[in-house]
Amino acid sequence: MRTLPGRTGRTTTLSALASATAVAAVVALASPADAAAIGVRDADDTRHGSDLRSVVVRHTDRAVVVTTTHDDLRRDPASGSGGAVYLDTDPADRGPEFVFVGGYFVGTDYQLVRTEGFGPDQWGEPVDGSYEMTVDYATDQVRMRMSRAALSRPDEVRVAVRVSGPSESTVDWLRQPRSSTPWVARG
Repeated sequence: MRTLPGRTGRTTTLSALASATAVAAVVALASPADAAAIGVRDADDTRHGSDLRSVVVRHTDRAVVVTTTHDDLRRDPASGSGGAVYLDTDPADRGPEFVFVGGYFVGTDYQLVRTEGFGPDQWGEPVDGSYEMTVDYATDQVRMRMSRAALSRPDEVRVAVRVSGPSESTVDWLRQPRSSTPWVARG
C-alpha cells in the first residue's frame, strides 16, 4: 500500500483559483461519450465531511485522472472518510475491472487493485504500475492519477464513485449506487 503523506492546507489565492477552476470545469464540460474529459455533479445529500459533490474524469494519452470534490474533508483519522473509484475499462465486459481505494484523512493508505465487480469481496490483486492519490483539504478535493499502462491502456473509461464516513449511514455514491459516468475516450 502507498501512504498519503500529511500536508498542510494553506488557503491562498491559488487554492481559491484552483477551486473555482474545478467548479467551472464541472459546469463547462460537455457530456458526450467521445470527450477527453467529463464532469458530473452530485447532490448535497450527506452530512458527513466526505459528501461527494462532483467528479471530473480526464483521459489523456498518458493517464486517467479522476478528481472528486467534497464538502468539508477532514484530516482527522477519526473522520473515517475514504472512497472507492471503480474504473470500467472494457465495454464488452460488464462492470469495473479496477478500483482505486483509499482513505481521505492524514496518514492513510491507498491502492489500485483489480476487481471483478463492486465491493471489497470482489477486489483482487494490486496493480503493478504508476498511480498516486493526493488530498487537498483547502479545496476539498481528492485527485487520483493512474497511468494508462497500469489500466491496460484502455480506449475509453467510465467510473462509479462511492465515498463514506465512519459508518454505513454516511455512504454516498455518485448519483446512484453502482451507476457510472458516460464513457470518456482518450483525447
